[in-house]
This record gives sequence, C-alpha cells and structure tokens, in this order.
Amino acid sequence: MEKKKLVLIGNGMAGVRAIEEILKVSKDLFDITIFGSEPHPNYNRILLSKVLQGDTKVKDITLNDWEWYEENNITLFTGETVTKINPEMMAVVSDKGRVVPYDELIIATGSVPFILPLPGADKQGVTAFRDIKDTDIMLEASKNYKKAAVIGGGLLGLEAARGLLNLGMDVSVIHIAPTLMERQLDETAGRLLQKELEKQGMKFLLEAQTQEIYGTDRVEGLKFKDGTQLEADLVVMAVGIKPNIELAKESGIAVNRGIIVNDFLQTDLPHVYSVGECAEHNGIPYGLVAPLYEQAKVLASHICGQEAAPYQGSVLSTQLKVSGVEVFSAGDFMDGEDKKSLKVFDEQDGIYKKIVLKGNKIVGAVLFGDSKEGNRLFSMIKKEADISDTEKITILQPIGEEAGASLVATMSADEIICGCNGVSKGAIVQAIQEKGCTSVDAIKACTSASRSCGGCKPLVADVLQLTLGSEFDASAQKEAICGCTTLSREEIVDGIKEKGLTHIREVMNVLGWESEEGCSKCRPAVNYYLGMVNPTKYEDERESRFVNERMHANIQKDGTYSVVPRMYGGVTNANELRRIADVVEKYEIPLVKVTGGQRIDLFGVKKDDLPKVWQDLDMNSGYAYGKSLRTVKTCVGETFCRFGTQDSMGLGIDLEKKFEGLQTPHKVKMAVSACPRSCAESGFKDIGFIGIDGGWEIYVGGNGGTHVRGGDLLYKVKTDQEAMEITGAYLQYYRETANYLERTSAWIERVGLAHVQSVLDDKNKRTELNARMDEALSVYKDPWKEIIESKKTTKELFETVGIS
Repeated sequence: MEKKKLVLIGNGMAGVRAIEEILKVSKDLFDITIFGSEPHPNYNRILLSKVLQGDTKVKDITLNDWEWYEENNITLFTGETVTKINPEMMAVVSDKGRVVPYDELIIATGSVPFILPLPGADKQGVTAFRDIKDTDIMLEASKNYKKAAVIGGGLLGLEAARGLLNLGMDVSVIHIAPTLMERQLDETAGRLLQKELEKQGMKFLLEAQTQEIYGTDRVEGLKFKDGTQLEADLVVMAVGIKPNIELAKESGIAVNRGIIVNDFLQTDLPHVYSVGECAEHNGIPYGLVAPLYEQAKVLASHICGQEAAPYQGSVLSTQLKVSGVEVFSAGDFMDGEDKKSLKVFDEQDGIYKKIVLKGNKIVGAVLFGDSKEGNRLFSMIKKEADISDTEKITILQPIGEEAGASLVATMSADEIICGCNGVSKGAIVQAIQEKGCTSVDAIKACTSASRSCGGCKPLVADVLQLTLGSEFDASAQKEAICGCTTLSREEIVDGIKEKGLTHIREVMNVLGWESEEGCSKCRPAVNYYLGMVNPTKYEDERESRFVNERMHANIQKDGTYSVVPRMYGGVTNANELRRIADVVEKYEIPLVKVTGGQRIDLFGVKKDDLPKVWQDLDMNSGYAYGKSLRTVKTCVGETFCRFGTQDSMGLGIDLEKKFEGLQTPHKVKMAVSACPRSCAESGFKDIGFIGIDGGWEIYVGGNGGTHVRGGDLLYKVKTDQEAMEITGAYLQYYRETANYLERTSAWIERVGLAHVQSVLDDKNKRTELNARMDEALSVYKDPWKEIIESKKTTKELFETVGIS
C-alpha cells in the first residue's frame, strides 16, 4: 500500500510529539516531512534556562537527534520556513521555493515572544528569551557587559535573570504587576519568592512601566513612566508569548487568538490539523507542555484512523523550581466570593501552602517551599474529589510522612507522577512489572516520565523502590548510556572485557538490552567500546556509526555534503591544490571554503558524486565528520617566522600522520604554535603545543566551542619525541576512560588534571598506554581509498559503508 504524505510545519516539542505518537500507532502509514525554522533538531525548550545557567549544554537538551529522523525515514528541512499553504493543490511552499504535497497536514508553528513596542526596542543588546539563538546572544553579551535588565517577572523572566546572575551580571527585573509570577502564584507566594530571590542577588522594580530603551546603537538603559532610569547593557524581554498564527491566517484557516481546532485538533480546512501553542481549543490556547502532549495523543489516534477519545481541554498545573525554590500551582487558586481558602504558613522555614475550596471540592492550590503534595492535590482537582468526609486541615499534611511511609505509597494508580508527559503512577508500575524497567532511565525510555523538565525524577525513583521492594538496586539508578539498558559506560566496557564479547548484537544479548536492536545512542557507543577494547580483532560495524562518519562527508541541510581532504599540519602543495580545483570544476561544487582548522572544505557535493570526488582528489579523508583526530593546526614556526623558537609545522605534520584515523570518544583537535604568541590558538584545543626556549609546553582540555575553556598545562618537555610520547599516552587514557561523546574538556574536569598527571608520571603505565595506542593505530586504513580500490559500483560502495 502506498504511504500517505504527512507534512508537519514546525519542528518543536508539540509537533514532533504528535509525530512520535503517530509512529507508535503506525510506523508505516505515512511518508513524513518536517519543516523547522531553526537549524537544530527537536530540542527541549523548557531546559533552555539550564543552558543559560551553565548547568547543561545544547546537545544535552536535544529530544530527537538527527539519527532519530533518519531511523524513522523522516525528511527534515531545518532552517527552512513554510510561507504558504495551498489547500486546493494540497501542498506547502517554503521560503526556499520548495513545494511539498500533503495528504494530511499538521500546523505546529508554536508561539512567538511578545516584544513591547517601545522606542529603542530595535537596538543592539535587546533580545527575547525563546530559542537557542536568544540564549547565545545572552551568553555572548555576558562576556563583554555587566548590567542586565529583564522586563517581565514571570517564570521565563526569572529563569533568564537567574542565568544572567550565574554568568556574573548585575541583574534587575522589571515587572508591571505588584508581585512576581502572578499567573502561577497568589500574592503571598509571590512576595515570598521575591524575598528569596533578593537573597540570591536579584533586584526588582515592581509596578514599573518601561517607557523607552535608550542608547545610541546599543542599549544603554531604560527610562520609566515615573521619570526614573536604569542603566543596562543588555535588555531581555520576557513579557509573554502569542500564538504564531500568521501562516494559517494567510491561508484562510479560521483563527482567533490561536488557530481554531475541534476536539480532534482539526482546523476548518479538510485534512489540516493544528497542535501546540499555536492552536486554540474552546477559546483557550495552551502554553504549558502537558496539555500540548495530551493534544498530540488525540491528534495521532484520529489522523491514523483509530477511535480516539476527544480532547476536552486541560486543567493546568505548574510544578517547578525557580532558582532552586520549589513552587506549585494548579486550577483556580485565587480567592473569590463563592470560594474559601485554607492556608498553612511556616514563616521560619519559608513554607506556604494553600488550597481553594468551592463547596466540598478542591478547585485550586498553591504550594511554596515544599511541593511534594502537588501531584496528589492536582489529582484531587482533576477528579473533582468530594472531601465532605475529610478533615480539611489534613489535606495539607504530608500523608504518611510521620510514619516514615513513602508519599507514592499513598497515591492511587491514576494519579499523575509526570505532569509534563501525563504519566501516571499506574503506567510506571506497569512498565516495571510488564517490561522489566528497573531504573529511572529505563522508565523514561519506556513511558517518557521525566523526559521534559526532569522534576519528577525523585518520584519516579520512589515508585521504582516501592514496586521492586528488596529487588530495587540503588546503584542501578546511575547514568545509563541510553534507555535501552541500565548499564553505565564502565559496566559495558567491563562486560566486553570479562566475557570476551566481539559484536554489537552479542553485547546487547549477553548484557541484557531491553531493545533487541538498540538505538541511535547506544549502537555507536557500543561500536566504539568494542573497537577500543579489541582494536585488532573487532571489525568495525559501519552501519552503527553516525551518517556523517559512514559517508566521510558532512550532510548539509539541503541534502548535499561537504568534503574535507586531509592536509597534514595545514600544509599543502601545488599538485593537491590543482586536483582540488579540477574536482570543484568537474563536479560543479558551489562553495570552496578555508576552515578555521586550516583545511579546504568543499560544500554542495551531491551524494552520488562522493565516491568519484574522493577518487579524483586522491587524498586521504580529513575525518572532519568523525569522532577522531580532526586537524592539527600549525603556525609557520621557526622556518619562516622571526619569533618562532620551534619547528611547529614539523611537529604538527608528525602528530597528524601518527594519529590519523584514530577513533576517539569525541572529536579531537590539536594545534602547534612555535612561540608563546600562540598564532595557532594552541591554548584552546584538546591538545595544544606552545614552543618555548628549549622545548614545548603541552596544554590539554581546551575548548573553543559554546563553552569556552582554556587548556591546562600538562607538561613541559624538551624534545619532539617526548611530546609524541606524552600525546600518545594521554590520548589512549582518554580513549579508555571517557564516556562516548564526552569531549576532552569535560573529561579532564571530571577525572581531574592531577589524576591524569599521576597516571602519565608512571613510566611503565605510559609505556603500556602507548603500546595499546600503537595497536589501535595499526588497523587504520583510509576508508574511501580502501572502498574505491575494490572497484565496486556506486550503489555497492554505499552499501559497504552502511548507506541505503
């Protein structure tokens, strides 16, 4: 049966969640295409504040990586925006002129930040806080400026303020209301929150109305309606969001505040659905993740032709930590004529609890400082539980706590543990009993509980402990490499060594993987660990590598590839340059660029041309796409430079030739500078060498990416031979002890520089490490040269590297 064409406009959390739910119902019903305006795969927008605060990195908040799209045969166009929907042709048109037909269409364009129409709002240094780009603007500003103003005292504004505080900025929050987070907290809780945040260093201007943002080209401060002013180098607007409905409106789809949908998330156009922050159901556009995921489930069932219970709206709740302070609210928590409230206030410990009653039913609740009762209260509000026979003051007491009982023991099966993803206690218990889940990571993979904000992880662990009883293994709650297994990196490597495992499938069978085939996270990791343990015996499983590594080319967002030939030490010659020029002309390659690593990158190579391009280049792969040594950057050194004290090009070429093709947990970059001027930027590489009188200084753990880190001085050595020996031992120790996809900068901070030095100080250990390094290097063969020499057809070549 021919698949129907499904197009999703919007690559955000709600839209992609709908696709996930559709794939659960039927993997083979649709040929799926997704358009995303951002140049990233689907990520967790809720955790952007943690990226800003420095608690995590962008890659760690990715919900569905590039491999997920490939595994599910989803065509993804990133950095591309749909500008037109043609209902008559049943097709969408992008800003790049791409026309894609659909049988079913889902609009998930989300929301856009509301920017106050103030004079000066267009100045440099004024930003919203909505996506990765905004986060990068704020991170960059914090390096050069010190005074930040955040307009908006809601959740987003306070998270931005906390992040900017962490970055060392002086932060003032401007809010038009008399108390903070007035949509989620009552007056008492709002003032308690303000008091707590002031202790952390935030400043507040409440009931303040901004009149103007002043400055020349860049913002210099704010003027308020009462005539006062505030100096600021950075202004973050976090005053709210509005549904992104322009595309739907221009396409003739009925809109109000949002895109109007019925109980099955259908718009008024046939075969067109809408979900997420852009959709409006019964007059309400929802902005929290839990109702959006509820909508996604209903939409998925209906679009797949399954009988689905209609979406009937959501009771809203918020349970989170604001700068480390626990807060919770749900339902209608404001006092009113026909409502009564019950409050408990422990001023000494900063704990405030309030429930709002309408007759004999709880209709709302606010908790501050201790939110453990949040899930139970939310469940009572949703069920409209009658509390006529309950002594009301006991509702705010932690049930079972005095007797030492677990909170989850008192919860019924239908009570929600994970509010973001709507996962009940019963669903988690079922996953434990029927699917053998024994860790929080396994529960997350199986049910999605704790997948979004992560705040429910302690409750999930409690349910595990309660259900498993004596079989509960606290040590199993460590960080597993993925949801397919409860095993950590160390346990997998030990299992491979102890049991003599030699194949990915064997590892998964013997070590008890939950998923028979594994996933895009664990297969590349296990493939690496097998090769690292047994380099001469293990045959690399190329189909388990990431697509860029399999192709030895970097896939671009338009489906073409970029190719980087190897240039040892950044040094080339006329013959190589001539071959590159001939290839560019022959295959009509549209862009040739010199990279920051002193290499030439050829952009826009067609997939079918890749084998012929490599054959005509007759140069080794630069491994610019693999988890391996990428480049060794060099300055010209003492050969030409009057300041150079060492032969930087000579050492750089020797290093690159020796460690070429080495498989490592993550990419590795090196640089060699002939003197302390460090023209090759040696201080910010994984391994950097700086020439001094009489030898080299070796720096390690540097990183020039989004989290810049200067390298640590590892050793001073006198000769090139010593430099090579130290480098070999250091890299091998990194290979043997780092987690897969852990950069050297993160690894050195985790294990400690002093520990690494203690290992390398032992001459016997250093010799053993270098011996294992030489063994690993002995199996290297340039992948494309080996394949091309086999004289296979293009199709056979791709099959050889695991590409269909």
